Formats: sequence, C-alpha cells, structure tokens
Amino acid sequence: MTKRAQYLTVYESGKAWGDNLIRTKALPNGLELSRYGFSVTKNLGKAVVRNRVRRLLKEIVRLTPVKTGWDIVFIARPSAAAADYHQLKESVHNLLARADLLRDNNEMVGTGVN
Repeated sequence: MTKRAQYLTVYESGKAWGDNLIRTKALPNGLELSRYGFSVTKNLGKAVVRNRVRRLLKEIVRLTPVKTGWDIVFIARPSAAAADYHQLKESVHNLLARADLLRDNNEMVGTGVN
C-alpha cells in the first residue's frame, strides 16, 4: 500500500488483532492480491531502529504465505524495537493465524499452486 487514503480506509474499517509487539489491521480489498503496509512511528526510536524493524517485518511478510484479497497494515509497538527476528516472526504468524489470513499449502495462488 502506498497511499495515505488506503491506510486510512484500513484503519477506520479494518478488523484489528494485536499482541505486545505488533498490532495488525486487515480489510478485504476485492483484488486478486494482498497489499501490505507498515507503520513504524517515532516512539520506537531513532531512524536506524525504525528502519530495522520495518525491514524485518517486510522480510517476514515476504516469506509468509498469506491469503489473497486483503489489505493488511502492521503497526509496530514500542517493544518491537528490542525484539529480534524470531520474536517478530512468531508475533506476525500468530496474528495472521488469529485473523485466519494464513494460506494453506493446498490453496491456489494466481496461476500456480503452492
């Protein structure tokens, strides 16, 4: 997701799940793909820390099989600044599982089967 209006739509109308590291908001988008947004505010720390958390979240989401047709925003909480990759990965996976957004191995994606 790249536009402020897309984020605001998810913030206002999306359903939320959270834990101590991350808060997730998701909203169906009616498209054949899922779009992701990452919100990492200044209360996490300086730019180096914020960029590290954002990079880790992007990599975790890139490697996670998610159902298509959703706009998902990941909002990092201040405790995420001290978390390592594995803690963030576990948090993302738990939140996506609670939201029922993880894709099964036998679900079709696009033109191929995973």
